[in-house]
Amino acid sequence: MSVSESWYEEKQSAYLYKVMAAVEEAPARKTLFTALADAAESQARIWEERMHTEYIEYPASYRPSSRTRFVAWLIRTAGPRSIRPVLAAMKVRGLSVYSGAMIHAGHPMPTTVDEIGHRHTTFGGGGNLRAAVFGVSDGLVSNASLVMGVAGATQDGKMIFLTGIAGLIAGAASMAAGEYISVRSQRELYEYQIGLERDELREYPQEEAEELALIYNARGVPMDQARQLASGIFQDPEHALNTLSREELGLNPQDLGSPRGAALSSFVSFALGALAPLLPFVFGVRDQPVPAIMLVTGVSLFLVGAVLSLFTGRGAMRGGVRMVLIGGSAGLIAYLIGIVLGISLL
Repeated sequence: MSVSESWYEEKQSAYLYKVMAAVEEAPARKTLFTALADAAESQARIWEERMHTEYIEYPASYRPSSRTRFVAWLIRTAGPRSIRPVLAAMKVRGLSVYSGAMIHAGHPMPTTVDEIGHRHTTFGGGGNLRAAVFGVSDGLVSNASLVMGVAGATQDGKMIFLTGIAGLIAGAASMAAGEYISVRSQRELYEYQIGLERDELREYPQEEAEELALIYNARGVPMDQARQLASGIFQDPEHALNTLSREELGLNPQDLGSPRGAALSSFVSFALGALAPLLPFVFGVRDQPVPAIMLVTGVSLFLVGAVLSLFTGRGAMRGGVRMVLIGGSAGLIAYLIGIVLGISLL
């Protein structure tokens, strides 16, 4: 990034911090974003001095772009908490105050990157399993509803089976593509932001340490203790960089998986769920397949609901029955609509 671009980024951040400070009601957060705005203005002046020394022209005053004004409007109307990903992309720091719990003076402070990141990943250990189960659930409900809708319109077993196969392939491919784009975009955001953070850490480490201390202070740590903690973290540049990415950007590198792996996992899990309503055809049921489809789908829905109860803390029976009622209702509605359409189109 050029010197002039760095100046513009800092001025943009200062502008957005002032907007956030204006809409914040919590005194600690208002103080934090006011201080961050002042820090960004100070860092912009560092770039101004450098541009002056290197005879680089820059505007006499900062004028926010249309995009920046739109983000400012979102902050005022929707609130900073609801648009955190947008703010992270706009180089706004201190976002962890909206996701992290308050840290009080009596609470043991983290001393390593792993400890700092742990609070962001309370449920991270089972994240892949949870995503896979939800993928199976999506495939099961969506394809069962599709198959039941077609079954309501026609009793042609071959037509129902081909529709189910098409739904499985299209749905799994769509899920995989969506997951790939999502994870890829998230990783690109992190790579871009961490690059900016690395540059800032090299250019003005003291200012970055003060920003980190301000964030800890906004979350309940006395300022002297917050500065002492930040100073200790900044003894190791890589330690500091990883901490800043979490605390300033609200990003956790450990949560970013492989886009291809995520796409493959989504494809497989959705396809497994979507396959369940087609099992009667696989085992040779061709005539009057609806009862068999309903039976297999109902059992599958119950099993998926029971497994999902592991993530909700509810009883397996309750989770299974609820899943049957929800998924079964979707399938029944699709079946009735299929009957109506089948009659009207004949």
